[in-house]
Amino acid sequence: MTYAITLIPGDGIGPEITDATVRALEATGLSFAWDRQLGGMAAVDAHGDPLPDATIDSIRRTGVALKGPLTTPVGGGYRSVNVALRREFQLFANVRPARTIVPGGRYEDIDIVLVRENLEGLYVGVEHFVPVGDDPRAVAESLAIVTRVGSERIIRYAFEYALKHGRKKVTTVHKANILKMVSGLFLEVHRQVAAEYAGRIEANDLIIDNCAMQLVLRPEQFDVIVTTNMFGDILSDEISGLVGGLGLAPGANIGSKAAIFEAVHGSAPDIAGKGVANPSALMLAAAVMLDHLGEQDHGIRLRSAVEQAIVADKVRTRDLGGSASTREFGDAVVARLR
Repeated sequence: MTYAITLIPGDGIGPEITDATVRALEATGLSFAWDRQLGGMAAVDAHGDPLPDATIDSIRRTGVALKGPLTTPVGGGYRSVNVALRREFQLFANVRPARTIVPGGRYEDIDIVLVRENLEGLYVGVEHFVPVGDDPRAVAESLAIVTRVGSERIIRYAFEYALKHGRKKVTTVHKANILKMVSGLFLEVHRQVAAEYAGRIEANDLIIDNCAMQLVLRPEQFDVIVTTNMFGDILSDEISGLVGGLGLAPGANIGSKAAIFEAVHGSAPDIAGKGVANPSALMLAAAVMLDHLGEQDHGIRLRSAVEQAIVADKVRTRDLGGSASTREFGDAVVARLR
């Protein structure tokens, strides 16, 4: 079987880490038909639009995209490509796995998956100014929109993810003690959904500030975390910090009709073209993509190859304390897969 995948190399270091990732994916023995499309500044330069219709049409056709980091142009009214993609394809679930790979860090044996609601909350961007007296911008207001349908969809996704991947526990994070309606509804739905999985998946809930503290004090207590948009945005980066930073952080945005897999770090224009970027995060995102395609065995192989290249072979890019080039790291992963 050949998998048709939309490939968006992206900006900055994106093309370099994308090429390394494509080589690793092809080394698994699976067959891919890559539809290369543009996004971000590369698309602006070519088409005057950071998200051209051709890219959207490709994702609509394939249903799966692998995306390098994109740069949203500053000013000029350009929309965020990541936000636009989430809305265009209703990618309601942002999934961020984090595992300890490099030994000797502050934390050992961390294995946490953060599931973040992607389309609601404060990030819907419903905000406005309220004039007071002569000041038209005296007060700024923003609406946090949380729906029962959206809450159930993401919380149920987290529980189903736990079942599918052999996870034991789902923790729902909220601020229902203060935000009694928007967080209260999310917590109410959590309790209803959790009751359906009683005896199969353990469930609990934590207030956001307590969760942030517990992640630092005792991260081993967490398995799958599910939360609303802004809380998930913050916690996912905190969790990435526990395992060494965004250089080892894959991400997936999942909807009912499309899924986009990405490295969550930026385009790092300061090191673009120097051949020193770490492709690990995008390779790990590609492993999540293989899981999504039903190729879990190959996903495990790719994930293991990345980890073995770093740990056993000690082939590390400079952000991990080594001196390997992007190409050399890619070669080490490919060698592990063959």
